[in-house]
Amino acid sequence: MLNDTKGAVAQHTPPSGAGVPVPGTAPSDALAQAFVQFAVDAGALRFGEFKTKAGRLSPYFFNAGLFDDGVKLGRLAAFYAQQLMASGMEFDMIFGPAYKGIPLGAAVAVELARLGRNVPFAYNRKEAKDHGEGGTLVGAPLQGRVLIVDDVMSAGTAARESIAIIKAAGATPYAVVIALDRQEKATENGADVPYSAVQYVRHQLGLQVCAIAQLADLLQYLALNPSPELGAFHQQVVAYRDRYGVS
Repeated sequence: MLNDTKGAVAQHTPPSGAGVPVPGTAPSDALAQAFVQFAVDAGALRFGEFKTKAGRLSPYFFNAGLFDDGVKLGRLAAFYAQQLMASGMEFDMIFGPAYKGIPLGAAVAVELARLGRNVPFAYNRKEAKDHGEGGTLVGAPLQGRVLIVDDVMSAGTAARESIAIIKAAGATPYAVVIALDRQEKATENGADVPYSAVQYVRHQLGLQVCAIAQLADLLQYLALNPSPELGAFHQQVVAYRDRYGVS
């Protein structure tokens, strides 16, 4: 689920920058601000008018599939790993849900190992193999406390599917790490509900959720950015949050 929006109507990609924390932000916000800048520079975070899966017109678009070369993917994995190390979460292995969670999970496992935290990694296939090792799971056996690596969480569907796979293997679904928490209402049967997909996974499914950045960080980035062209989108994102946001 690397693409959290579809059917872009118009878009604006700001010019590349240094990809460093925005001056004036608190140290606790530095990683999130650096990630937002990196996502903008990489073209994975854009501003304009985009239709979401829920049918909303969003003033911003995040597509982690656009971290599409070795340098970008490596840096993305570094952000995931730094956030995980800072979170203090204790997990035994990584699971990357098919399809887009596969390269994300693999890259994060490599980066964690580089930082001295070597953990097993596994992923699933959408279609079971009837030859070779067979089945739908590839990599290390699922066991212990399993961390699910994904990009965004739109409805919690992918998380529920991953939880079912992990439990069926006799392991424990422990936490989910994502790149961006949109902090907006989820939808059920076409209607808005008063909680986000992240809140649903936390409170209803009982998993911890760790995000590199949230909508609040994106708003802070826009508010502090000296570019008038980019700053013009601040009020649009605020209006979107006021209409669809959750606390």
